[in-house]
Amino acid sequence: MKDLRFYLNKALKYHFALGAFNFCNMESLQAIINATAKTKSPAIIAVSESAFSYMGADFVIALAKVEKKQNPALFLHLDHGKTYEICKKAVDIGFDSVMIDASMLDFKDNVRLTKKVVNYAHKKGVLVEGEIGQIKGVEDNVQSKDHVYTSPNEAFKFVKQTGVDMLAVAIGTSHGVNKYSKNPTLKLDILTQIENLLPCFPLVLHGASTVEPALIETFNNYGGNLDKAKGVSEQLLLQAVLQHNIVKINTDTDIRLSFTSQTRKELTLNKKEIDPRKYLGKGRNMAEQILTYKINNIFKSAGKR
Repeated sequence: MKDLRFYLNKALKYHFALGAFNFCNMESLQAIINATAKTKSPAIIAVSESAFSYMGADFVIALAKVEKKQNPALFLHLDHGKTYEICKKAVDIGFDSVMIDASMLDFKDNVRLTKKVVNYAHKKGVLVEGEIGQIKGVEDNVQSKDHVYTSPNEAFKFVKQTGVDMLAVAIGTSHGVNKYSKNPTLKLDILTQIENLLPCFPLVLHGASTVEPALIETFNNYGGNLDKAKGVSEQLLLQAVLQHNIVKINTDTDIRLSFTSQTRKELTLNKKEIDPRKYLGKGRNMAEQILTYKINNIFKSAGKR
């Protein structure tokens, strides 16, 4: 059976990216499953520590087993694990990959903790993602006031000393819905320097939602209040995928935004509706539509299963 490493290598060779799509309930996972099945795309389904706690380990694993029946090229991933213990738990219950995010520590301690996770996970055949630099913004239990761009030299040393399988880089993306105060930019020069030192190595972008203006408009028109929301441009993401070694792009905000904006609309227009299947189903369908577009037009992973 083709595993996650197979698809990371395939993405490097053919320049596409696996979407790493966060879910926190059944409907958001259904949107991911439907979009990837429709496009015949490999992808990663990700849970943050807080989503893991919210749904519970048994529920997460049960949902993952269901989704693999529809698309065997979906892989379960722990996003932004902060401790060895949470990463070990994810490894032990059957995750395909884990991220140990020790980027808030100094370099030496980041290496030490990441290497500890790698040593345990690799014994179980589980891949590990690490991070060098810090990505600005707030999302669940992850927050940073400022960008700390990835040092290419530190990235090289980190990969060599830890043995990670993927590296998350900080080149200007941001967590959350308010990513930029001015025009969005990415430090593609830093990305190129990293790639020169680490050729053919899987690199990851976090905080890469596009935050579509139409979704913001719907959200605000039906009772929401999101001010100055701005995401990463499609053109920059495409450049990172087609001309660089970005093979995994995390998407959380766009799923939340599409799901919630449409749910708000449905509840506002149908004030007597009490059936959750009706309004949550509308949110699920919009999230599926957004993900299908991304897979086809940004990640370029359609048909790569």
